Amino acid sequence: MSAVQASRGSQSEKPISYVVLTGNPNCGKTTIFNALTGLRAKVGNYAGVTVERKEGSLRGAPAESPVIVLDLPGTYSLSPKSLDEQISRDVLFHRLPDVPAPTLVAVVIDASNLERNLYYATQVIELGYPTIVALNMIDVAVENGHDVDVELLKKSLGVPVFSLVGNSGKGIPELRDALLEEIRHGGRAKAPMFFGELPAPMQAELPPLAAELEKDFPQRQTSSRAEALLILTDEKVIVETAYTDRLRTLVRAARHRLELAGLDWRSAGIEARYARIGEIHRSVVKESAGEGETVSDKLDRIFTHKVWGMLIFVAIMTLMFFSIFSFAKIPMDFLQDTVAAIGDRVGSWIPPGALQSLLVNGVIKGVGAVVVFVPQICLLFFFIGLLEDTGYMSRAAFLMDRLMSRVGLHGKSFIPMLSSFACAIPGIMATRTIETPKDRLVTILVAPLMSCSARLPVYTLLIAACFPDQRWTSTLVMLSMYLLGIVMALLMAWLFKKTLLKGETPMLIMELPPYKRPVFLVVLRHMWDRSKLFLKRAGTVILGINIILWFLASYPKSPEIEKSFDARRLAIESSLPAGVTGEKEIQAARAKQLGEIDVLESGERLRHSFAGRMGQGIEPLIAPLGFDWKMGIGIISSFAAREVFVSTMSIVYNVAEGSDKDSNTKDLAETLQQQRRADGTRVYTSLTSITLMVFYVLAMQCVSTIAVVRRETNSWKWPVFQWVYMGALAWGMAFLTYHGGRLLGFQ
Repeated sequence: MSAVQASRGSQSEKPISYVVLTGNPNCGKTTIFNALTGLRAKVGNYAGVTVERKEGSLRGAPAESPVIVLDLPGTYSLSPKSLDEQISRDVLFHRLPDVPAPTLVAVVIDASNLERNLYYATQVIELGYPTIVALNMIDVAVENGHDVDVELLKKSLGVPVFSLVGNSGKGIPELRDALLEEIRHGGRAKAPMFFGELPAPMQAELPPLAAELEKDFPQRQTSSRAEALLILTDEKVIVETAYTDRLRTLVRAARHRLELAGLDWRSAGIEARYARIGEIHRSVVKESAGEGETVSDKLDRIFTHKVWGMLIFVAIMTLMFFSIFSFAKIPMDFLQDTVAAIGDRVGSWIPPGALQSLLVNGVIKGVGAVVVFVPQICLLFFFIGLLEDTGYMSRAAFLMDRLMSRVGLHGKSFIPMLSSFACAIPGIMATRTIETPKDRLVTILVAPLMSCSARLPVYTLLIAACFPDQRWTSTLVMLSMYLLGIVMALLMAWLFKKTLLKGETPMLIMELPPYKRPVFLVVLRHMWDRSKLFLKRAGTVILGINIILWFLASYPKSPEIEKSFDARRLAIESSLPAGVTGEKEIQAARAKQLGEIDVLESGERLRHSFAGRMGQGIEPLIAPLGFDWKMGIGIISSFAAREVFVSTMSIVYNVAEGSDKDSNTKDLAETLQQQRRADGTRVYTSLTSITLMVFYVLAMQCVSTIAVVRRETNSWKWPVFQWVYMGALAWGMAFLTYHGGRLLGFQ
């Protein structure tokens, strides 16, 4: 039972309090949430939508009265412009049936950007909940020359205010004690304070609307006047289905009267609020004389420079991929040897046969072939978490805005695309922050073109097969695959914006948070949580697929094939090898010939298996790309999950070479290097492997991503279109790569 369900259950013995943590994006809210809950959060989705819901138990709360902290998505206003902001508003208005009304609200404010943060904070305070303000990043404010009078701010806002430095833990114990103290007293709500003197005609319109709201929502937890002001001044709010037709009619009439009185109902409330916020800011903040540029400003002169910034961005990406190859080698070798040892040990316990083949080749070596890439996955997530926690990700989006604007999008679309380097699913979900529906849809359509972590094992395997022990070459090839995904995503975005989803190029309005020291515990936790999902998939989806693949690659059995090859073995055993003398030499020659017969027989069995027939079935389609039917088996299996290609190749070549051969314990990359066609040429040449990587960069091979696109777009039309266009793009680009390479003399 979840905490939410427990709080709603009528038979729950423990009264559960609910603290809502809210604030602007980049205010350090999630860092404070992690500190309050001890990094042990339960992550799910809000009912009916794909917005991530994160909640955890407050550390230090008494066992008999547990406290749940809910981390709301970052939002700038209670007038929502994105799905994330809509969820935050609905929680605060108690409009989501599966989320209890807050017992207490904690608003996190960035002290270094106080005036802008106060807009949302004052809106929340006006709702009337017991409220505490957490004044975060007070150290950054001091560095920037802003001296905030906390006591005066407390008096001006009418709620408790606590200064803290979230990433170092300073002030967190005091904030936690204050939350528990407020809850212990039942949440000491006061009459809500209102910020800003509204024009008289607008004030006169609020009481009738407030009365109607109280009638429509008799169990309301918030100030009806605060909500009346919101629906009067926000064009989008009034179209929500939560409000009655009568209320909509009253709002339209009120707006008409304000227009007749010469008032702009859209801006009058905003101007009044900012006027009051300006007064508060001037009274509580003293600027230090002689302060020049902040450290963040100085760094941004370099990191956001149109030339140096791009060079630094490319250098960071290059360093990341070089580190993935260099630092991960030792743990990967260890895991590889461990998997081989486990396979040998299990194989020695069980007599040869179907069960041994299933466990050794299907389960241990199949899943192990994917698990060995966990060190690289961890490093990738570590670097991404580090870039996010330092504040560099926003700079990357700012840099890419110059490029994104040329294809009809803006830098805010690049953040979901950058997130897709880890996984396309959270990247697609991150498009909820994009206000324009067409821009959001374009971003969803191109986000899977970014190379996610599931492609990393495929790239690494093929690069190792073609460029063994060539780290810089491997780094450049890997970087090229990631850059190819970025370039193709931008080209397809440009095409969609010019054809299917025409629209104006939006301006980028984006906050660049100050640079900050990363909290390595948070980064490591972030890395482990994402890597754990990869391991979970290896232990569930990939395991299940591998068992199915082993069956498809091993059956049906063919007595005719066995009879034919038994006859060839008998002929070898009953004849003397040509040109060989001496008993030992004769036995060695026979053993070699019999080993070759075993490999040929296994290959023939695979060709006539269910998997072999599937691979041969699509071979005419993939042969123009330089792929054979065994690669076709891998491509088919990859549509469930891209990384399954690695375990598929392990199963295919283990089965094809015989389950009792010493070669099975070799590294899979070495096995691929040894593969030969009928004419003796290598199967996995540099050109073929690069062509296969290009195909994997561009093809949509992830059922989970397709399901998320269906949920985000609320239609099957777009995921089907996405699957078709990406498949056609992958085939076309792979065709050009292979035949273009051959024309240039590559093999």
